[in-house]
Amino acid sequence: MQTVEKPDDKKHNMKLRCITGACYLLAWVALCSMKWIIPGGYGALGFDAVFCVVSIIGSMEFLNAIGGISTPQRAFTIAFAAVVVPLHVAVQMTMQAGLLAVACAFCVYVMFLAATSVFDHRRSTVKGTINCIFCMLYCGVLSALLSSINHLPRNSMVAILLLFMSTVLCDTGAFFVGSLLKKYIPMKLAPQLSPNKTVIGAIGGLLGGVFGAILAYITIYYFGGMNGQIVYVGMNGVDLTFTSEAIHPIVTFILVGLATSVLAQIGDLFESAIKRECGIKDMGKLLPGHGGILDRFDSMLYCSVVVLLCFGTIII
Repeated sequence: MQTVEKPDDKKHNMKLRCITGACYLLAWVALCSMKWIIPGGYGALGFDAVFCVVSIIGSMEFLNAIGGISTPQRAFTIAFAAVVVPLHVAVQMTMQAGLLAVACAFCVYVMFLAATSVFDHRRSTVKGTINCIFCMLYCGVLSALLSSINHLPRNSMVAILLLFMSTVLCDTGAFFVGSLLKKYIPMKLAPQLSPNKTVIGAIGGLLGGVFGAILAYITIYYFGGMNGQIVYVGMNGVDLTFTSEAIHPIVTFILVGLATSVLAQIGDLFESAIKRECGIKDMGKLLPGHGGILDRFDSMLYCSVVVLLCFGTIII
């Protein structure tokens, strides 16, 4: 039976959300400044530390939520989560082959997990092995993709700004537009997964995500700073490097922001599906008012794929 949240509880929860959100924002500003100012790629290590924490704690939250995982399976899964981001960073900064190292490490750990289901079959079931493999992909590999965005050879600062601003403002836009207009347009987006989410809130999320992408472009255009280096900006701003000269960069940013905001909401709904399947309200309690690490970073993990694809291949 679902408990009804009292008005005082809602007010207190909103206060906690605002305080945690403000701390989250200040931390990202500090990390962006560190990445912006410190040359040689070393300023990016602050973000890498955050992504490593997301990988480890996210894996622990996921395994605790689904249950039915044996001790050996849990140990191998969390070990991979702890290794994958530092491994990517070390190989990427030395040999520019971070994603290859991540792929090889993933295969090795999958074989170890398969071995547990063979030699410890009574406790380590095949279902548990499959759940652990998915956890490694969802929390570990996607966190490594965030680190890969952080170490792009070109426009990494731009990509990080767009990823952060688009996902955060997508969530913010969905919340406020949905809260203000759901009484007039009450159509539910996914009532079986998240009864509070509405179609009008999703539209607000799309607008917020696009606005975040535009804001990221304006920020980098007027303040400079690409690939962890300070760029002193003249009257024309920073000239971003794109493969296409026919399309203005702001159009590209809007398209990427739109794709990011769509994936951000899908990632949020998928997280809701996991929580509903497991019968829990939040994945954890680490972030007051927000829940766990995965409750805050689920959208960003999902969006890592499209942002890396766009800035790693299409936008160069």
